[in-house]
This record gives sequence, structure tokens and C-alpha cells, in this order.
Amino acid sequence: MTASSLRGPSDPTVQPVPASVVEQVDAADTTLSNPKRAVVSLGSNLGNRLETLQGAVDALEDTPGVRIKAVSPVYETEPWGVEPGSQPTYYNAVVVLKTTLPPSSLLERAHAVEEAFNRVRDERWGPRTLDVDIVAYADVVSDDPQLTLPHPRAHQRAFVLAPWYDVDPEAQLPGRGSVAELLAFVTRHGVEPRTDLELRLPE
Repeated sequence: MTASSLRGPSDPTVQPVPASVVEQVDAADTTLSNPKRAVVSLGSNLGNRLETLQGAVDALEDTPGVRIKAVSPVYETEPWGVEPGSQPTYYNAVVVLKTTLPPSSLLERAHAVEEAFNRVRDERWGPRTLDVDIVAYADVVSDDPQLTLPHPRAHQRAFVLAPWYDVDPEAQLPGRGSVAELLAFVTRHGVEPRTDLELRLPE
């Protein structure tokens, strides 16, 4: 499935991907042997949030064995699990990629990207410059404590489900069902699309 077919033409907030970019992405796929599809969630609520998210997208694309296939619209989200107003709001997005990396290596790369943006892990639910979470990897279902797949709370989070649905309305969360159905059962309160902001698909 190409990047263009992942983006719903009926959604005016989703900009079409130029054909030249789609061709480059598809051509790059030929360098990957038996790639797996993965979904990664990005979030930032410190510093220049949009610039940080774009930097994370670019860093993932620069990873050997990774090709970005789609980048979602940006959502502004109230922080999860903390007192309202106690932290800045998040910018959130979802990236769909193909990769030849195993899940453990993709996780290592996710942590490296976080660290490149000075992520500090000193507080659960604390503010952070960048969050990079693997939401799903192919059809893998695993309770490995180092990397639980799919993400154990993805099915409850509109800030993951809504942007994922935007780029792939037919998406399935392994072991949980369709993203569309899961999204219908969670509140979108505090999760707002930012139609004035856009992340670029790497060229």
C-alpha cells in the first residue's frame, strides 16, 4: 500500500503526498528484504513541539532498514494521567513505516531518537521533549516486559487511535480489533486536530 492510498482523500486536513515522493518511497522499498509494517506514536509537550516531531520523523527515516510510508495529521492533546493544567499540552502524531529491523532493534532506535532530543525519564506521566512508542509491529502479540506488543494502552488512547485512523482507516490493532471500532469507544475529549500544523513525509 502506498503512502497516497493510506491518506483518505475525503479528509481535507490530510494533504496528498506528491507523486514524486510516493515513487521515491516505493523505490526505496526495493532495498528492504521482507519488510514488516510497524506503527509508531510520537508525542512532545516541551520546547518546539512541532519541530521535535518533525525531527523524530526524519530520524526514523534516516535509520537503516526503515522506510516511512505515512505521517498522520498533528493532534493537540491534554496530558494523560496528570492534573489538568499541570503540564503543557502535547502534540501527537502517528507514523506508519516498513522495516527489516526486529522489534527489539526498532525499540533501541526509538530510545536513541528520544535521547537525541534530550528525553529525560525521571517521572511517570512527566512532561517530555519527545515520546517515541511502538504501537504495533506486524501482527505480533507479545507480553515481553521490555516491549509489550501491541502497546498495552494504545486501545484506550484517542491520541494514538485518531491519527492512526486518519492515515489508515482499515487498520487493525493486533489482538484488539479494528482501529475504527476502538476509536468509537474512547473519548476524544482533550484530543483536537491541529489543521494548521503539518508534518512532512521525508523526501
